Amino acid sequence: MAAHAVDPTLETFENDVWWITLIKLFGLFVLLLLLTLFTINYERKVVARMAVRPGPNQVGPNGWLQSLTDGLKLPFKEEIIPKTADKVVYFIAPVISATVAFTAFSVIPFGGVVNMFGQQTALQLTDVPVSVLVLLACSSMAVYGVVLAGWASGSTYPLLGGLRSSAQMISYEVAMGLSIVAVFMTAGTMSTSQIVAAQADGTPVNIFGFDITAPGWYALQLLPSFVIYMIAAVGETNRAPFDLPEAESELVGGFHTEYSSFKFALFFLAEYINMITVSAFCTTLFLGGWRAPAPITTVWEGANSGYFPLIWFFGKVLILLFGFIWLRATLPRLRYDQFMRFGWKVLIPVNLVWILFLAYFKVARSGQLSDEVRWISTGAIALIVLLVAWGWPGTKKPKPVSIQEELAQRPPGSFPIPPMDLQVPPSPRARRSVAERAPATVGGDPETKEV
Repeated sequence: MAAHAVDPTLETFENDVWWITLIKLFGLFVLLLLLTLFTINYERKVVARMAVRPGPNQVGPNGWLQSLTDGLKLPFKEEIIPKTADKVVYFIAPVISATVAFTAFSVIPFGGVVNMFGQQTALQLTDVPVSVLVLLACSSMAVYGVVLAGWASGSTYPLLGGLRSSAQMISYEVAMGLSIVAVFMTAGTMSTSQIVAAQADGTPVNIFGFDITAPGWYALQLLPSFVIYMIAAVGETNRAPFDLPEAESELVGGFHTEYSSFKFALFFLAEYINMITVSAFCTTLFLGGWRAPAPITTVWEGANSGYFPLIWFFGKVLILLFGFIWLRATLPRLRYDQFMRFGWKVLIPVNLVWILFLAYFKVARSGQLSDEVRWISTGAIALIVLLVAWGWPGTKKPKPVSIQEELAQRPPGSFPIPPMDLQVPPSPRARRSVAERAPATVGGDPETKEV
């Protein structure tokens, strides 16, 4: 008889003995380090495949130990600290980035309740009623590491990179937080383990007298929130095409320009762990967490029991990481003003309208309206929103003005417009003998050899 999955509760984590917690903590730390090494090689190999080139293939079997050797090499490289750097803050900044990156994974569920060395425990380090807020707090604290690194370096380029990065991360963190509100409203909880449990079964829906079971994954039920979260996650992690704080052509690496050796390795580690964290967070909130997809569960009853959920969880995470890599290999970098305008003027307003629409749908579904009235009114509201969005006035390009019209519009006494034919007139302050001199000639023919 196949075993069934057992969902953890908040009491499950209260009953854990201390040595089981230490084992899970150590295992989580080692897992993140191995995932980081794997993700770096994974990215290099996928991008090389897309660019039709070999990629890493020398160190280890088929080059899979290249990231390990790079990680061992970085701490032993020479460390150069600028004289103008604030030594204390310069040291603390990468520690903050790496610490919050590890802490965020403490509330991610990897599976249900399992038997570990004779003890019943969940495949999750800990869980609290507001676990999602813990994740958002960790992503907010990551901004401090970036800003302090740019300021403490005592250099111009890191300072500019830190300011750009802080503005970018704060802006897209607002959009990410709003996209998660829809999950709270639907699941009725902020606990990550309970959000996974809420996606276990489909939601029965009655549409014009027909009983239909909606899919349990919130990626399908809350599709606008899922799309906005994915876009905001790419911006939050400073990945292409939103890697503006590290734009090599403009900022020479951005906030970590003046870092080297082990401190640079910490920033590098934090960046890839953040990629893994937002992918795992997306899996938990929108893709059913550690539960297997429907086709697998229909033919295998024990797919979600024991340690098998680790396979489904990390399979979904690897698919999302592939999306990060695909974007990097495909899209060019955006301009900074385009990127900020898209976050504040597109993502956030669309998210607010979607949340209001979802709130109305939840109230209408509570039983105060009949099914027909609820669906007709919901469709009418959606149609009105689409019509308003379609007819919303956009920015019109100004009519091109000729040089003569522009000259006529300028007030008298204003600064003269330089000539467009690149013929610079002589300076009125120059002596007449210099201003009116004859053009130089080369050779014996003064009419054809004028220069």
